[in-house]
Amino acid sequence: MEAESEPYVRLATLRQLHKVVAELNTARSLADTLQTVADGVTSGLGFELAAVNLVRPDGDLVVAAVAGSAGAEALMAGRVGSRDSWERRLSMGERWGTLCFVPYTEGWVLDDDDVPQWHTAGPDPGFNGDWHPRDRLFAPMHTSPDGSGELLGVISVDRPRNGRRPGAWSREALQMYAFQSAIAISNSRLRANMQRALVRLEREQQALRASEESFRQAFEYAPSGMAVAEMGGDQHGRLLRTNDALCRLLGRPASAMRRYSFSDLVHPEDIGTLLRTSAEGGRAELRLARRDGTYIWVSLRNSVVADTADGPRFLLTHVEDIEERKRHELQLAHRASHDALTGLPNSAELRARLSARLCGRAPGDAADAYAVSAAVFAGAGDPAAYPAEGAEPYEGLAGMERSVGGALPYDHHVHTVAPSDGPADDGSKGLAVLFCDLDGFKSINDRFGHHTGDAVLIEVARRLTSGVRDGDTVARLGGDEFVVLADGLGTADAQDLAVRLRNAIIPPIRVDGRAVRVGASFGISWAGCGMTAEEVLQSADQRMYVEKRSRAKANRRAG
Repeated sequence: MEAESEPYVRLATLRQLHKVVAELNTARSLADTLQTVADGVTSGLGFELAAVNLVRPDGDLVVAAVAGSAGAEALMAGRVGSRDSWERRLSMGERWGTLCFVPYTEGWVLDDDDVPQWHTAGPDPGFNGDWHPRDRLFAPMHTSPDGSGELLGVISVDRPRNGRRPGAWSREALQMYAFQSAIAISNSRLRANMQRALVRLEREQQALRASEESFRQAFEYAPSGMAVAEMGGDQHGRLLRTNDALCRLLGRPASAMRRYSFSDLVHPEDIGTLLRTSAEGGRAELRLARRDGTYIWVSLRNSVVADTADGPRFLLTHVEDIEERKRHELQLAHRASHDALTGLPNSAELRARLSARLCGRAPGDAADAYAVSAAVFAGAGDPAAYPAEGAEPYEGLAGMERSVGGALPYDHHVHTVAPSDGPADDGSKGLAVLFCDLDGFKSINDRFGHHTGDAVLIEVARRLTSGVRDGDTVARLGGDEFVVLADGLGTADAQDLAVRLRNAIIPPIRVDGRAVRVGASFGISWAGCGMTAEEVLQSADQRMYVEKRSRAKANRRAG
């Protein structure tokens, strides 16, 4: 009779199996999927009780769903069984394909382990093959149908509705259902992970959009200039984006700014400063060109930003207007180095400029001679470089020094040398120092007051400045004393310059409707290495007094 009804049993079981498997794919969450697995065992596979034991990340198994008994659910749901106890269970009893059946004759050894379980009371089976209340049947859920894949969990089933141990077809159906349940659980986990990833991605995108918006607002509405430039490649430094503050500062529209880089806008004298500025957090103070051709002092502060983790890098530059501060600094520096009345370089600035041209080693001294001697005798091998027979030991070396314009071998400093002081002009040039003292200035101060005296000094400074070349220095030492530094002059040139300047000073100077006159005495000295700036000025001062006394004597004789 059982054999005759088996085809009908199989057909009914297939229909039930198809139905419960279809329901597995309708669950919306992992918890729903697990409960659907348990419900499918009781509704479609002919068992009265089922529990789904899910493997946790730590390897132990937790009862995640129970179906068929409210009492069993209250007792078992959420409880945990150790992985060791489960492995011991699955290694016992009979193997029905991938199923594990532990009959009551062996299951008594499992009564005291830590796996949550439920037993219903009932009589012992009266016939061979009947289900005993303490029989146990487990359906492991693996990721592969042959049971070799990862273990995701175990379905525990109890109390077949027909009271018999499952036959071959029921066992096969339970195995198939366990594998389909494993697929459903994996898919549910995948969906859950994808949903969490999507939620996380959406949050990250929202945070990124918020960050981009914050950056945009901070960039666009910053009170000082901001720019984003390319970093690396052929277009390194090209401006990609500028804010309104920078466009207003330079008087250029944003569309025009994108055609430039900072190297195109920087003052030619500051290009070296820009190139030396490190891109990694570099800072520099330099001048940028405005649209009208003028330059403005700015402070550049650079930082590197990346578009993505491995994406292109850009240079974010903060541009601050420091024109007012720089003007104030330049004014302070000018005041410290220039005369407040005439605007000429003062005594300290004069000495600094003069000292910059002088070194402490006189041309032709022993140290220079030793250096030239070492160069000649060590490698030159040129007999013409040796001193002539009968000459002084370093006479030939001094001649070599003069032949190269004061520069010795291996010496980067070009010595300042005075022209020849003989009666014949040999055409040599030097740095002339003209010390000027005004004649008759004290009487103007005494008769007309300091206001008139100051006006005279200002006009004399203007006339002196107009009478020299670009690059020459006219300085005021103090009182009515002036000094002129003129490089590249011969003896006759310096004397001619003194005459021209004296003649420029002599014409009347009109102050408050009256004409006053002053004269000028000049003393000419020559700066040379081995001298200090003070020695050069003292020499010129002494020669000026000699000139003043000789002019006074000449005037007395003429009178």
